[in-house]
Amino acid sequence: MKSKTNLRERPAVLNASQDNEMEIFGYRTVWCRRSLCILGYIFSLGFLRLLFYWKPKLDILCHCVPCSLEEAEVIMLRTTDVRKKHFKKKVEWIHSNSLQARADGRTVARDSSAENTLSQTLFKVRRITVQNCHYIWNPDDCVFQKVGVLEDQYSCSDIHRNFASGLSKEEQDHRRQLCGPNTIEVKIVPIWKLLFKEVLNPVYFFELYTICTWLATGYLEYALAIICMAIISIIATIYLLRMQSVKLHRMVESHNNVMVTVLQRNGGIKEVESRQLVPGDVIILTGKKFYLPCDAVLISGGCITNEGMLTGESIPVTKTSLLNVDNGIPWKQHIGEQSKGHVLFCGTEVIKTKPSDEGMVKAVVLQTGFNTAKGDLIRSILYPKPVNYEITRDILKATMGLLVISAAGVVYTVIIYSFHGVSPTYIFLMVLIMITAAVPVSLPSALTICTLYSQTRLNNQGIFCISPQRINLCGQINLFCFDKTGTLTEEGLDLWGIVPSGINGFQMVLQVNFASTLSWCPFIAAMASCHSLVLMEDQLHGDPLDLKMFEATGWELNGCREDCKEDLITGSEMIVKPKTQTESVPVQGISILHQFPFSSTLQRMAVITQILGEKNLTAFVKGAPEVITQFCKEATVPSNFSSMLDHYTSQGFRVIGLAFKHIEPNGNIEIKKLQRELVESDLVFLGFLIMENKLKSETKPVLQELKSANIRTVMVTGDNLHTACTVGMNSGMVPESTDLLILEANEPKEGSPPTITFKKIEREIENGNKEDMENMNFALSGMKSIWSQGARISKNNYAVSGKSYEVIKQHFLDLVPDILINGTIFARMTPKQKTILIEDFQKINYCVGMCGDGANDCGALKIAHAGISLSELEASVASPFTSKVSNIECVPKLLKEGRNAFMTSISLFKYLIMYTLIEFVCILLLYWKRTLLGNYHYLMQDLAITITIMLTMSLNGPAPKLAPYRPTGKLLSTSLVVSLLLHTISSIIVQSTAFSLVQQQQWYNESDIYGACLHQNMSFSNHNMEVEPPRSQNFLSTTLWFVTVFNLLIMEFIFSKGLPFRKPIYTNYLFFILLTLQVGTYLFILFADIETLYSAMELVCTPYSWRLNIFWTVLVLFVLSYCIEEFLIDNRNLWLALRKIFKCAPRSQYKELQRSLEKANHHSVSSC
Repeated sequence: MKSKTNLRERPAVLNASQDNEMEIFGYRTVWCRRSLCILGYIFSLGFLRLLFYWKPKLDILCHCVPCSLEEAEVIMLRTTDVRKKHFKKKVEWIHSNSLQARADGRTVARDSSAENTLSQTLFKVRRITVQNCHYIWNPDDCVFQKVGVLEDQYSCSDIHRNFASGLSKEEQDHRRQLCGPNTIEVKIVPIWKLLFKEVLNPVYFFELYTICTWLATGYLEYALAIICMAIISIIATIYLLRMQSVKLHRMVESHNNVMVTVLQRNGGIKEVESRQLVPGDVIILTGKKFYLPCDAVLISGGCITNEGMLTGESIPVTKTSLLNVDNGIPWKQHIGEQSKGHVLFCGTEVIKTKPSDEGMVKAVVLQTGFNTAKGDLIRSILYPKPVNYEITRDILKATMGLLVISAAGVVYTVIIYSFHGVSPTYIFLMVLIMITAAVPVSLPSALTICTLYSQTRLNNQGIFCISPQRINLCGQINLFCFDKTGTLTEEGLDLWGIVPSGINGFQMVLQVNFASTLSWCPFIAAMASCHSLVLMEDQLHGDPLDLKMFEATGWELNGCREDCKEDLITGSEMIVKPKTQTESVPVQGISILHQFPFSSTLQRMAVITQILGEKNLTAFVKGAPEVITQFCKEATVPSNFSSMLDHYTSQGFRVIGLAFKHIEPNGNIEIKKLQRELVESDLVFLGFLIMENKLKSETKPVLQELKSANIRTVMVTGDNLHTACTVGMNSGMVPESTDLLILEANEPKEGSPPTITFKKIEREIENGNKEDMENMNFALSGMKSIWSQGARISKNNYAVSGKSYEVIKQHFLDLVPDILINGTIFARMTPKQKTILIEDFQKINYCVGMCGDGANDCGALKIAHAGISLSELEASVASPFTSKVSNIECVPKLLKEGRNAFMTSISLFKYLIMYTLIEFVCILLLYWKRTLLGNYHYLMQDLAITITIMLTMSLNGPAPKLAPYRPTGKLLSTSLVVSLLLHTISSIIVQSTAFSLVQQQQWYNESDIYGACLHQNMSFSNHNMEVEPPRSQNFLSTTLWFVTVFNLLIMEFIFSKGLPFRKPIYTNYLFFILLTLQVGTYLFILFADIETLYSAMELVCTPYSWRLNIFWTVLVLFVLSYCIEEFLIDNRNLWLALRKIFKCAPRSQYKELQRSLEKANHHSVSSC
């Protein structure tokens, strides 16, 4: 038992190094504090309780005192992201009576330390539930430990020994009580609960405050209008939340109702509902298709699954059983990245099973419920990772700034009205109105509507999104990474030819259509057997490369028959046979006995085969040529291997290496237990398989479009470096005007320092010849300047392999910034290296996008700011965005929509801030004369203008072409603040001028509002003069109201500018029509002389000359505002010149690095 947690130590962490990482703090409830809080609830009429609901941290601090986690009754969780959001969780106790049957202690020895807690005398344990996952207190390690997961500490032999025979009923009940049911429940939230939670939103409480304010001041109609808007907003929000809840519920509904076959400890087999599964259960996979209800590791037999939900790539994946290796090493640590080849993931479809010698396919349940792969997908939707927090922070800053202005307005109001001897009650009401006018409560709703419209447009283009918050972030992308195969190039490969290896080196290349003309040899045997194809419904399915390779042999694949087994050492997985047996093919077929699946980390696969009728076994290995030769006998590898490989890869071919070895039978050998390292050793190199991988027709135009938009493009692939370089040059990713340098870094060997080789890649020139290849070799010591040798950064792009990148990061850290700034091709990258590279780009402030087919790109797709998976599925765990169109045309579509959404958000933000400030200025001026706007004045401003803008401005689509620059990256950028400041000053000047001039008119009278009405320009009867007019009906309010509404219409127009990021304003038909109607309506009201209209709207009649003065005033304001926005705020060249004049430092680290590299005359390389 460890000592109790020291409260002053660094807080404990839950889910360390994961997306949902949180700091965890322990608290203990103090009853005297709780009693005081209850009194506070009563005296504050429940407001204190509401405050605690909004601020969980405050709730905990007021009720509890800190304590160790071991003693905690209440847990406070704090996210480790930029938000630092707090959550409150109560510690619950689980009481277990079922453990009394476990007196033999057998299970205690086998279970994890977390489960041992339940075997204590009290038979109870402490548990918390966070984001649908359960955590129990482990007193041995003094941590809260996740349950519903079979611990990774078990070795391969532990899993086979402890779990292969299944669990007893007592153990199942014990684990079920601890872990809960194996369900991914997304309940359809009742409407009343959604309504309750929505109404408790602080925004609606502020609206309730405004409603009370307007009612108290007699603005009944306006208060009713606010109530209607609030109700509509609540209904719309509840509808959207309800639809999302229903959609998620349907997505997981079938998961909770699957019947599975479970192996019992007594050897029996039982059909149970999937919700009854617990970690450690053994499920038996039958031959029928079904979807996995949990994550499980195969321990017997094999199967083929479709992992489209997980990876986004709907091709069969072969799964093999976990070997029973007794080395004491945790099983995941022992097999590393290959663990995925043994694990069946929840939500993936089992297509076909391959029984073992025992006749069963068995798997041990690893994870249940929300701990599974599918549960992770659902949790990522329910609890999205915060992105684009700067927008939220800028909104909060703007709101705080407006509250400061509001405070100044409150002081002004109190002074003005107190000076004139107005009653305190009336002053208080005016103060409430002032506060109401200063805060744009509709801003969050407006931005949500904008995101919703953008998501709908993306859906209509076949791009589905599970993280809408990332759409705005797409507008800031300045670097986009692409996988190669299946993304830039066609998914399907064509077999171009084979290059066999002989005694004297490589033989002549054989260009092949179908290999029926080829003589029997080990090379053909390798092509026919070294693959992971499966036969389903008389159709071959599998990796496109395997399909093309196998089709070229002219052979056929058959499932294993029982009569084929008698000559085999063990049961065959499948058999391949020539379609017609001839003298050139003297064998009946080949039985594929065992398969080591392809691993993107190992970059190879292997099979163990047996020719029908023979006793000997043969292993075939296929993979990256430079990897395959590491396991071959040196004498079998041609001396010109490297030059021949470069010859084909430099032409853009995808080259696969083949090798084989004979395995002598040794008694009753168990093939399934053969170590991969033993099989893949002392191989005989067979030669090259040359595959032609053509560029997709959409690739070059899209890359050119991104280049024109100054968006940097990078290739991140697991393929050969030279092949990737050729594709990069042919696609235009590497410009013709620049050189491409291959950087090869080598680890230090036998006392020699690490070295780097720079090699200029060959490129075709006009006369058809190739430039000479220039090599520059540098050792770590004695190097003065790389760039003086001709490798200047500004004129070159780099191509780096994953291995070299790791060496450079370890020994040449000074070169890493250069590579991140100028690297274009990153090849032979493992999935982990891809993820690390994306993170390195992000560390220097690049906003990174990633596009891949999902197979080996999951980590990179998830960690990128905008990851797009090319998949036919609507949603996958692979990435935030999924495109049903399997080419990169989705990339510019997403970027255009991201820029459009971001610019629309900025426009809405600017308008609503200006709306608040314009109204605020108007109220200040009216308060000077102790008057105010009328009921319908506010109605016409809010309903007829502001609400229509919120609903229609976001309907505008993205510009058809990507601009060569991005929108400003922040809401509160310098240009935006200057824009708001200048427009506010313009509004103050115009409103103050109108306010001053109207009082100088001869017809102006504060008591007689009909004095300006002449018979030739009005129809008011003289008896109206006897009616006491409302306080808001006077010359000042009428004049300022017209100036205000036209000012708002001007802001509406100039902030709705289209190009370069949005379509022109006139293409947003509904918005443009409404804007035209608004202008026409207010001009009509300005110049009309309709008695009922003026009376209803609390307006007064003024001479036409004054109305024309108002018209010319707002026309001047329009010209001024348009010039400010068009020639100053949107003048990119002016802002760039100002930045240059004032020598402003770049906001992004990568720009600072670029500037430093351009200024540097040389760059020294040092080891770290």
